[in-house]
Amino acid sequence: MKRMRSNSVGVEQGNVELFSDFATGGDMWTGSGARERRKWIAFSEPFRSTPAVHVTLSLWDMDSDANVRADIVAEKVDTTGFELVFRTWGDTRVARVRMSWMAIGELPNEDDFELLL
Repeated sequence: MKRMRSNSVGVEQGNVELFSDFATGGDMWTGSGARERRKWIAFSEPFRSTPAVHVTLSLWDMDSDANVRADIVAEKVDTTGFELVFRTWGDTRVARVRMSWMAIGELPNEDDFELLL
């Protein structure tokens, strides 16, 4: 469990179309084997410390004639943002994906100060 030292907790969320490969013939739709897409998500303002980030699929458009495989994660999370990652493999054909995310963490407080040595 992540405990916050402050009563200033921030929650930010978003919904992002990660890709749409059906119309353009992109590799998520036409390819096979390991494939990956990444997108940097910047928070509207920095958190005081690294927030907890939750990601989920909000839309998936996949070929019904192949196995459906997906790995979705938040990577490289820091106080300013994170990388949204979608991976698939094998014969899975993905036309498009939209992902939702939520970050929860401690915000800077106006009473914070730094000691300069």
